[in-house]
Amino acid sequence: MKLKILPERAKILSSYKRTEEPIPFLFDPGIFSMKRVFLQAARFALSGVLVSSVMLGGCARRVPLTPTGPLSVSGQPLAHAPRNIYHVVGPSETMWRISKTYGVDMQTIMSANRIKDPTKIKNGQRLLIPNTSGPRPMIPLFPTRRWTHIVVHHTATHEGDAFTIDQMHHKRGFWNGLGYHFLINNGTEGKMDGQIQIGPRWIKQMDGAHANAAGMNEKGIGVVLVGNFSETQITETELDSLVFLVKILMDYYHIPNANVIGHRDVPGKSTECPGNYFPWAEFKRRIA
Repeated sequence: MKLKILPERAKILSSYKRTEEPIPFLFDPGIFSMKRVFLQAARFALSGVLVSSVMLGGCARRVPLTPTGPLSVSGQPLAHAPRNIYHVVGPSETMWRISKTYGVDMQTIMSANRIKDPTKIKNGQRLLIPNTSGPRPMIPLFPTRRWTHIVVHHTATHEGDAFTIDQMHHKRGFWNGLGYHFLINNGTEGKMDGQIQIGPRWIKQMDGAHANAAGMNEKGIGVVLVGNFSETQITETELDSLVFLVKILMDYYHIPNANVIGHRDVPGKSTECPGNYFPWAEFKRRIA
């Protein structure tokens, strides 16, 4: 099946900056019409999001549309000048995802760390990532109607990443560890400020463990920012990454602005999370 692009639409889509390896743009025909596939692709293009499987006439490389599967979209790297950095493997993170996140092929990372089997990396393992321009957000989106809300949290800690928060949640008795679907870093624990990490609950499309009231674990996407916004301000880069992520989730799952809420706004919860210093007015304006 080919997606026919009219000349005026091709002009819009030609603004894509393509990655070396295309990221699949897949759709479920039971949910998406061809018109909506194009409209979403164009909307992502105009906001600077990379979608690299829409065909542009005969000059661009094609990735076939398939009946089912996720749409993966990617943003720009957080750093620019290539350099060596270290990455601590997060919960359920794969070598493939690490490779795509940092734009370095798997074999190069494996050779730099003397790894023979890419399936043997472990949660908490420290990996050298050579000559990378930095991590870029890679947001997988799965065809489903279950997600109706987005719930924003803070960790209420000054430091952290997916690995350390996962360990914390295990100690609190969370059988599946990290209770959030996404985590946005603040530049601590070796991660870059604004770096988005994907939790295993999102990859496996599991219930969250972040807001056990009003059915929000079952229908709400849990997004946590590292920081204590009851005491300090969110970093500008963290906020930029939050806006980037939330707008993608809102668009794909048709979540209205009113359903993007803080943990404290969940009916039945009594909490200050994500903190009194969280800039709700600015955030809401930017995702409108």
